[in-house]
Amino acid sequence: MTNEELLKKNQELERENLALKGIKTETISEIKTYSFSRITDTILDELVDIEKNYERVIFEDWFNFEYQFDENSIKFLSDLIERNELLIFDYHEEDLKVNFIVPLITKVDFFMLKDKIRSFYNEPLNYKTDKFIFNGEADFIVSKGMKRAKKPYFFIQEFKKSKKPTDPEPQLLAEMISAVELNKTTTMRGAFITGENWNFVILEKLGVDKYQYFISKTFNSMKIDELKGIYINLQFVKNEIIEMVRKEKQEK
Repeated sequence: MTNEELLKKNQELERENLALKGIKTETISEIKTYSFSRITDTILDELVDIEKNYERVIFEDWFNFEYQFDENSIKFLSDLIERNELLIFDYHEEDLKVNFIVPLITKVDFFMLKDKIRSFYNEPLNYKTDKFIFNGEADFIVSKGMKRAKKPYFFIQEFKKSKKPTDPEPQLLAEMISAVELNKTTTMRGAFITGENWNFVILEKLGVDKYQYFISKTFNSMKIDELKGIYINLQFVKNEIIEMVRKEKQEK
């Protein structure tokens, strides 16, 4: 099902739901819907108050996470580079996803059955306000939920080389804004990928429809030291999710 078909189906279900409640649906068409895959910087700026913060000190804890590599993990990363470095510039989206991204994420292992947390690919996501609707599929989410994503913790956007390096940014930010609002939290982590390059992102909610975001330095996944850095950064995310879930359990 395409994003457009998914959008129409969601709108039809919304109209039916409101009709059952006796609520008029004339105003629904007045609220414009934006697909994540088509959101640009200009559109995002028109919908919310969002600014880029150029300070990078916020990444210090994330990027200085202590992680001890074993020989098997280092060999895995080295082999991953060797198998992909000659073709990564030519890969289409699914090529890069299947040959490089999925093996790396599987090695990190976000599958936590006991806490009902796992990875989701091409997962539907919808966030609605009285001014706009964000809708579409997120490339990758780590979330609570087994059958569907119920509480997103981390996003990765764009599994292909982009003609414009900034293309994945607004798409990722719209997904992260949706997650912050749906989760009723103030912070969300993510990353976007353009070919071999990875950038990590932190989004912070400052007020009503007001946000700031931070973008990390670029990590080149075809260089072993930088791929090790990417792997450690993902392990930090996994560890943070475990700590968040543990804290949630203690507060219940």
